[in-house]
Formats: sequence, C-alpha cells, structure tokens
Amino acid sequence: MRLGADFVSDLNPVQQAAVRHGDGPLLVLAGAGSGKTRVLTYRVAYLIRERHVSPRRILAVTFTNKAAGEMKKRVAALVGGDAGQAWIGTFHSMCARILRREARWGWWTSAFSIFDDSDQTDLVKKSMEKAGVAASAFSARAVLGAISRAKDRLLTAEMYAAEGGGYFEECVAKVYAEYEKGLRVNNALDFDDLIKETVQVFRANPPLLEAYAGRFLHVLVDEYQDTSHAQYALVNLLSGRHRNICVVGDDDQSIYGWRGADITNILDFEHDHPDATVLTLDQNYRSTKRILDAAHDVVSRNARRKEKKLWTEREEGSSVALSRVVNEYDEADAIRDAVLARVTREGRNYHDFAVLYRTHAQSRVIEDSLRRGGIPYDIVGGVRFYERAEVKDVLAYLRVIANPADAVSLERILNVPPRKIGDKSAARLAEAAAARGVPLLDALGVADEIEGLPAAAADSARKLAGMFDRLRKKSEAAPVDELLKDLLEETGYSAWLDGQKTEGSAQRLANVEELVSAATEFVDASGEESLGAFLEQVSLVANIDRWEDRANAVSLMTLHNAKGLEFTVVVIPGLEDGLLPHESAFADDDELEEERRLFYVGMTRAQDELCLLCADTRRRSGLTEMRVPSRFLDEIDASHLSVEETRAPTSWERAPSARTPGRRRARRTDVFPDYEDYSQEQQELSPGARVRHPSWGEGEVLEVSGVGEDTIVRVRFGDGTEKRIMVRYGKLTLSGS
Repeated sequence: MRLGADFVSDLNPVQQAAVRHGDGPLLVLAGAGSGKTRVLTYRVAYLIRERHVSPRRILAVTFTNKAAGEMKKRVAALVGGDAGQAWIGTFHSMCARILRREARWGWWTSAFSIFDDSDQTDLVKKSMEKAGVAASAFSARAVLGAISRAKDRLLTAEMYAAEGGGYFEECVAKVYAEYEKGLRVNNALDFDDLIKETVQVFRANPPLLEAYAGRFLHVLVDEYQDTSHAQYALVNLLSGRHRNICVVGDDDQSIYGWRGADITNILDFEHDHPDATVLTLDQNYRSTKRILDAAHDVVSRNARRKEKKLWTEREEGSSVALSRVVNEYDEADAIRDAVLARVTREGRNYHDFAVLYRTHAQSRVIEDSLRRGGIPYDIVGGVRFYERAEVKDVLAYLRVIANPADAVSLERILNVPPRKIGDKSAARLAEAAAARGVPLLDALGVADEIEGLPAAAADSARKLAGMFDRLRKKSEAAPVDELLKDLLEETGYSAWLDGQKTEGSAQRLANVEELVSAATEFVDASGEESLGAFLEQVSLVANIDRWEDRANAVSLMTLHNAKGLEFTVVVIPGLEDGLLPHESAFADDDELEEERRLFYVGMTRAQDELCLLCADTRRRSGLTEMRVPSRFLDEIDASHLSVEETRAPTSWERAPSARTPGRRRARRTDVFPDYEDYSQEQQELSPGARVRHPSWGEGEVLEVSGVGEDTIVRVRFGDGTEKRIMVRYGKLTLSGS
C-alpha cells in the first residue's frame, strides 16, 4: 500500500517528528509507556515508502526476539512484503548471522554452536582444573562473570592477562586462556563472543566493515540505555560511514548494569554526536497521573539522568497504596486478600495482576498464600523450558548433528539413554580424542582401536557415531521437525522416558513432545526448515520472550523481568532497605541509582493501580531480621500515597532480632513517623556524629543507610576524603570513646 501524507496522523507531534527525521544522528528519549515501539516501527516504514530506502539497507536492532517479531509484523502490515528484506532482530541474532556468513574471517566454522549459561559454566569448571585453579578458591560462576565482563570490554585472554591485578584476576586470566581453547576445540561461541568477535572481525578487516557499513544506510537501535560497551562499539562501526543512527531509549529505565549495560552510552550520545537531533517522548499512554507523579518523585532524585517528566491525558486515578505489615507472611496474605477483593468486588480478572519483587526468593511465601486462597498464578523466570534436563538432552543431540566438534554436547548424551558408556569409558574416549587431535565424535567412530576401552562400550560408541552420521545426512534435506522425530526414535530417548513410568518421567516426556511442537511451529512460522536456524533461534531466545498473557493467572516475576510489560494492577512487595534498594548497592552511588531506576520501572508497569508493601521483620537464613522501610518511600510525596498499617503498633519497637547487633539505627522516614522513636534510641551514628578510624583518623558522619549488620555510614575525614564504611567491619569508634 502507498503511505500518504496522513501516514503519521495518528501519532502525537513529537512522535511524528521522530518518524519524519531526515539524515543524521537522532536521539529519541522515550519515557515509559510513551509508544517508542510504535515510533520505531513507523520510522522503518517511513524510510521504506516515503524516503524510498531499500529495506535491505535498514538495520533495526532490538533486545528480545519477541520485540523483533512484533516489529517485523507491524512494519509488514504498513508496507507489505518488502519489510521482510530489512534486518530486524536482536544484537545477538544479527551478529550470529554475520559470523556464520563471514566464518572465513575467523577461527570458527559456519556450523559453530552457541554455548548457553550451563554450557559455559561446565567449560569454565574444566578450564579451572586445567589452569590449576582450585574449585574451592572461586566459584565457576564468579570466574565466568569476570570473563564475561572482559569480553564486553573487548579484551582477549592475552589482553586481560596483560592488565594485571590481584590474585583473583591472575586466576581468571589463566582460566580465560583455557576457556578460549575449549571454545575453539568445540567450534563454539558464547553469547559475549557473538558481539566481541563481530567487532574484532570488522576492526581487523576494513574491507569487510566497509561492505556492511556501506550496506546499512540507516541503523536504528531500541533500548539504547541497555547497550554494553561492545554493543556501543558495534553500532558505531556500522553507522560510522553515513551517520544515520537513530537510537531510542530511556535513561530512567537503565537497569542492567550488572550484566554490562552502560548508561553513559545514552547519556553521552550528544557528546558523541554534537549535531544530533534530540526529541523527548514524554506523553504516557499507560498509567494514571498519580502513578506517574509518584514514579517521578522517585527517579528525579537520580543525578545521572536527562530531565523529563511524564504526563498523561488519563484520569488522576487512585492514590498509590502503601501497606506496612508485620512480616513476609502478612505481606503475602495482604497480596492474596487484595487480589481476591478486586476480583470479587470489582470484577477484575486474575491476569490483571502482577506481583513484582526484587529477588526470586521472595516468591515462595507469596506462592504459598496464593495457593491457599485458590488463586492461579504463573511464575516468569523459573526454570526455563529450554534449560530443563530432558530438553537440553535432545538439543545436545541436535547440536552434535549440526556441529560434530561440539564435545560438550556429546559428552552430555554419551550415555543418555544408558548405552554402556560409563564415566571411565567416557574419560578414555576423551583422552584418545585429545591424543589423536581429533573431535570426540571421531574417536567414537574408531572406538574399536582404542586401548583399554571395554568391548561393550566400544561397540556402543561406534554405533552412536554411525547414528550421528545417518542423522547428519538426513539433516541436509529434512525439515528440522521431521529430523527431530527421527532422532527420538533412533536414540530411543522417548521410549526410555516412557518406560520409567513415573509422574516425573511423564512430565519430561511431555516436555520433549513440546520441543517437537516448537520445531514444527518454527518451520510453519518462519518458513525456515534448517536445523541450524532452529538451534540458533533456541539459543538466542530470552526468558521473557516466552511469557504471554494468555492464562487467567496472577503473574509473579522479578522487577528485571517485568521491563517492557504492563499490567492493570501492579504489586511491589519488600520495599525495605537491604531488599529494595538491595544491600549490595549501599556502598556505591551508581548502583543505588540503578536500584532507584529499577523501582521506577516497576512502578511504571502499572496502568490503573499500584500497591506497595513493606514489612517490619523478615526472615533470612532462618533468622528474623528487623527491617527499615525503603528510603525510596521517603522520596514519594505524601499526597500521592494512601497509607495503611496492618501491623501491631509496637512490633517494630519491641520485636527481637537474632542478627541485629546492639548498635544500630533505623533511618527516619516521613511515611511512618513512629520509626523516629526507634532512631532516637541510637543517636551514636546519626549524621553529624564524630568518629575515628585507625587508618583515616577523625571524621564526621554524613549519612547512615542500611540496618543491623548491613548498616553503612558515609564519613568525611579531616583531609576532605569521603569513605563509605560498613560498620560491622569498619573499626569505627565514637570520638572520645
């Protein structure tokens, strides 16, 4: 269809300006619920139909497959079939596509595997053993996290080692080198490699970069506030030639710093592009005015942000409900009762409600209460479908078919179902493969020649190699769903599960059957039949991509998982210092600002009602802790709140705590004035107090945060320096004591 002059008439003026922007850098600051996805979609359509830009010359990058799929559908509805030629996808899927096309420039082949979290953790454990780093010294997760951060900084193992550092960094450098060797042996890349290797290939091969940068006349990036350093580098490489870069994002919703997102990418966009056009989408189409005002009260306290205040044409709405309860059990019951009341009295549906918490651990008590109330619920962010053992088993078979060098996947299913290849035989096969310098699968094919391998194991290994050879040949022509059915029959995996005749095995078999359905849906929806394409889609799918508001059930999820979603009624429990904000953020101003943004994201998921809860006490590690209301509650103007207390009047002042030491101080709060009574009992470490440290001398307390063992004070010492000190470790004494 032809897009006429009224093409963007249903957009507001700022949205129209963003869509019609000409050439050059464009920054669209899109507040929560302001229609940014619509703007991106319409801009792609506008470029194609009104600016006559070939879809092949448009690159639009999103952060989830779900968002990419929605954008493709919307663009296709606006401009027709031409939209299919545009590159619309996630960073990782785009880079995987480039790396498979340009495999000749790297050490991998086009059939490389993409290792997921568990694959990476297993490989790190093996790498730690080879590097001589004891598993008791550091967790594999901690080492993997350090390697991931290094890759995000585009550091190779050699570059990381050259930076030096303490003992931990020295150990990581050794493991990193072995980890990289392991990836190469397996012809595998991890998620960080997809970005890092693409950047490095472009930098090392200017003609290749010139070809891609020349192809993409327009580069559009969604959720720019969540880009990492590596993604930032990639975007600038691809847009550097024409400088037609359009980024859309909201600095107030940058909540993934812990996994590499760098908020300075969006804050410094105008510094990177002095001639950039900057537009602010500040009209919210989701929430009521009171919810928006309360959310702004909180996020406006951040220093690192671009000023904007969302407004809406919606009604003022009800006040934000704040409930103070005795403990997490009362909190869970309050949530249950609130849901039941609104369902029975107001006619709401269960799927109208979402409970958003800071940590997964908070869900257990809430689940118990909802079950007792007969309320259906759906947990987002539990064990992912593609991470369930039986699903990973079947995927491991598929990955070996696609990538015969993938020894990690092959080792997983050598004896699954049981085929007389025990641990000792598996180790012998691996040793033989290493000695001969061949992939493990090749060693299986000549198992009869391997000394010390039992005859039964050798026979099974040889037959397994033959099976993979047959299935690999079939994969060259058969659609992936047919291949999967043949695989399950040849391996006997489904029959093995069915033969166990247990409740658990029945569910596992159902999951395997669901995987077959997923393959069929993939073929039908994409028109793509290849095994490689299906494995790539499975590897890169995000957890939230699989959430759909179909069941009539209350949604339970973390605040991080809730980003991009919206609900009629949002409940946020656990609003206490140490939980939200999390205790890990107390000693770092940037992390504290991210916690504030996280709370803001949760608040702005609500359309009609927002309910907040905090508890006087909460159990952790079996012990009862006293809790202090979140400092973020103090930041909300009282006129936006409706406060209800369901706890006993003296529960805070009298409740014992096995963890809380004698010297502690509850921060004053204007929301619950009676907390001031408690704080008066502990004046020693209040702001203005004089303290002494054995190394830094005498100083003045400027700020106190946290409670109990997690109390942190900010102190200005005599030389003008300021330190954040955890009281239980800081060796502070009151001056004169």
